[in-house]
Amino acid sequence: MTRTFRLALAQINSTVGDIPGNASKIIDYLEQAREVQADLVAFPELAITGYPPEDLLFKPSFLRDNVAAMERVVAASQGIAVVVGYVHMGADIYNAAALGYNGELIDTYRKIYLPNYGVFDEERYFRPGDSCPVYIINEVAVGVGICEDIWYPVGPLAVQREAGAELIVNINASPFHAGKRAQRETMLATRATDNELYVAYLNTVGGQDELVFDGASVVHDMAGDLVARGPAFEEALITVDLDMEAVFRARLRDPRPRKENPVILNEIGSSKVVQVSGIRRDQRSPLPVTSPSRCMDGAEEVYHALVLGTKDYLRKSGFNKALVGLSGGIDSALTATIAVDALGPENLVGVAMPSRYSSEGSISDAKELAGNLGIDLWVVPIEPAHLAFSDMLEERFRGAKPNVAEENVQARIRGNILMTISNKFGWIVLTTGNKSEMAMGYATLYGDMAGGFAVVKDVPKTLVYQLCQWRNQHGDPHPVIPQAIINKPPSAELKEDQLDQDTLPPYEVLDPVIKAYVEEDWSYQDMVDVGFDPEVVQQVITSVDRNEYKRRQAPPGVKITPRAFGKDRRLPIINRYRQS
Repeated sequence: MTRTFRLALAQINSTVGDIPGNASKIIDYLEQAREVQADLVAFPELAITGYPPEDLLFKPSFLRDNVAAMERVVAASQGIAVVVGYVHMGADIYNAAALGYNGELIDTYRKIYLPNYGVFDEERYFRPGDSCPVYIINEVAVGVGICEDIWYPVGPLAVQREAGAELIVNINASPFHAGKRAQRETMLATRATDNELYVAYLNTVGGQDELVFDGASVVHDMAGDLVARGPAFEEALITVDLDMEAVFRARLRDPRPRKENPVILNEIGSSKVVQVSGIRRDQRSPLPVTSPSRCMDGAEEVYHALVLGTKDYLRKSGFNKALVGLSGGIDSALTATIAVDALGPENLVGVAMPSRYSSEGSISDAKELAGNLGIDLWVVPIEPAHLAFSDMLEERFRGAKPNVAEENVQARIRGNILMTISNKFGWIVLTTGNKSEMAMGYATLYGDMAGGFAVVKDVPKTLVYQLCQWRNQHGDPHPVIPQAIINKPPSAELKEDQLDQDTLPPYEVLDPVIKAYVEEDWSYQDMVDVGFDPEVVQQVITSVDRNEYKRRQAPPGVKITPRAFGKDRRLPIINRYRQS
């Protein structure tokens, strides 16, 4: 007789610390899963608390509230099994998944492999688990895992498979970076194939500080084929009927699992089999056949990550309106466009702040962009303040040759204007600096770095151009970002005839060197050996190292590369190590 298991994956957007709101959302999705007669509904890693809760985990009241919310969710599980991520309190605390059924807490799975690299600090907070249980739900053996647990070829999944698991439900809070989805799906297909079972990978969705979670949850079958994929960057309830007899048939023909070393499996964790629910004679109509959500790659996925990260940062921190300085340049144009897509044109104000060095084209380009986006544009010339600063400092600067200080005072005047408007109306300032500029220190403290959120902080300049071209080709019938903005040579316009290339190498030369040094930790010699210009390499190393103090004072921004400035890359400000 065919055994069909109906699985529901609730790809939700939790908010860190909003324990009551998260629990209510979980129960709403649980009700939806019950309506479609799912056998099991799963929720993401630490869905109760939001991810990552960081040092909130040191607050006993936070931990107790999280347990009470988990119990509220479990109490709602009448007639359906539920797996939900929360913080388990015992002799220590654990990153855990509660399994409830019929209003009762049946068991708790404790995450075994705790990541402690990149943006992760789980060993700071949690004790690892040591048990790999299998749960019998509607005659199907289900193993539960949490995020990192599935990345190991011989890990908790193998122990559960040895104990009879036919389906692995792995709940996650896996942060986005460009290209990660494809890597992840390849790994999951391999796990499913090697262990001859279904792998259901549920990922959270949404923005949290600098992190974005892309969702795109998937189910793979025993052949590694994709059975289901949830949408990227949006909430969804993904439901799928799984033919469990196919697992048994596949295993009969493959002797590989029989040769697994039991000693190694025992070292990973003990196993047990827990009866959750009895046999459910299937009276359900099959689910309608749906195609997996299409996958995003390249500029498209990065653009959507930036929109979601910006939207959630403002929404979750309580801002309903933003402002951005519009210079007529490409970085501010991209930032404004992302903000409009995230917030709506009625919730963004552009501020043009022309100076004596601003070209007529920059002013007209800013006005055209604002018109295309449908946003208000305030024009606030900075010349009166610029003259006042020059007069105030004239005596002290007399006899000193003009240098970057006179240039940067203009950026600081603009930063002051934006922050004053922010202070007046309670709107958040979005800064416009990109990763190339942040790496090289090509930004002014308390000037263009002044603000609350740095939308394109982790976007290299060359990718800025790609994103603008992609956005112009998608969405509105007509290009939003004027082609003149894309075509013009980049310039800070802080002195006559200034161009970025007066100070920096061309960005198509600069960005690969920054990537090699910042994201991949290549040495000077490594980079020279593969053909990078030695002068450019030395300039990058010197500038990146020297400007750590600036980046430490920058606002947070959306992480979209494998290694972003901030949590990903933690270098001391005082640091005398130098390469040559």
